[in-house]
Amino acid sequence: MPSTRRIQASVGALVLVGAALLTGIVLFLTGDRLRSGDSVFETYSRESVQGLETGSPVRYRGVQVGRVTEIGLASAEYRRTRGDAFASAFQLVFVRFAVDLSRVGDIPSLPNAVNEGLRARLATQGITGVVYIELDYVDPERFPPGSVPWDPRFPVIPAQPSTTAQVQTAAETLLRRFENVDITGLLDNINGLISDLRSRVHEGDIAAVLRDASALLAELRGQAERANLPGAVDEIRGAAAGVRGLTESRDVREALATLNRAMTDLRRTTQILPQTVGRANATIGDLQADLSPIMRDLRAATSNLRETTEALRRSPSQLLLGAPPPPDRRR
Repeated sequence: MPSTRRIQASVGALVLVGAALLTGIVLFLTGDRLRSGDSVFETYSRESVQGLETGSPVRYRGVQVGRVTEIGLASAEYRRTRGDAFASAFQLVFVRFAVDLSRVGDIPSLPNAVNEGLRARLATQGITGVVYIELDYVDPERFPPGSVPWDPRFPVIPAQPSTTAQVQTAAETLLRRFENVDITGLLDNINGLISDLRSRVHEGDIAAVLRDASALLAELRGQAERANLPGAVDEIRGAAAGVRGLTESRDVREALATLNRAMTDLRRTTQILPQTVGRANATIGDLQADLSPIMRDLRAATSNLRETTEALRRSPSQLLLGAPPPPDRRR
């Protein structure tokens, strides 16, 4: 009997320890949900989530704000209804995570945040290779939110491809474009072009141009040798030295000084000239005013003299104080 009680006590203790361990594990895995300030969200990824585990951190621009609580396949979590086709959405992986909103602060409502570009993506921490969920705002037009054919159990934050997935997609697109290129035909065209250029260089217009250019260079070389360019350069250097010596001579310096003084006097004269012209214009105006009466009297005297001359021409006897001749009645 004592041995039986001892066995029952051991089994009971083992059961209690197992229950305590199970409770601790559950509390550890679901601790984020049990805190009053946490909210659970979910997102859907089309790429592999290898390396992401339950308990992985959730960061907002590098600051940890929560942890991953559940990872699974959408086809197992959300059953298809009868007649519903197996759409590509059922190939997604769902990731649920709890976020401590007290660490996030004052944020807009989830629909407004999603419209402004709030997205979730897989990220890798440095060289350690630890995978976590990164929350950040991106261009909503570049990464529009998708739709799923079921009613999500938790609020959804749309996902965007990770940097690795974007690079892989770009590389695959580039490879597909290269696959559509006719490499063999392109190489044949290049070889034909090279052959055509080689034939033109040896036989065509290019060969003629090259021969003419070679002949022209030879002629220029001969003319340069006949022209004695070194001697011409020496003469130019001598002329330059003579000009330099002439400009540095005393006579030239005196001539330049005299020219400078003459320019200074000319500048002063030019400055005085407007005043002199103004005085001359005033003097001419006064002279015109004084001569105007004299000119009028001179015109009157000239007119009287003309009339007297005309009268004497018609009747010369008037010169001796005689009366004018009687008018001719026959006319």
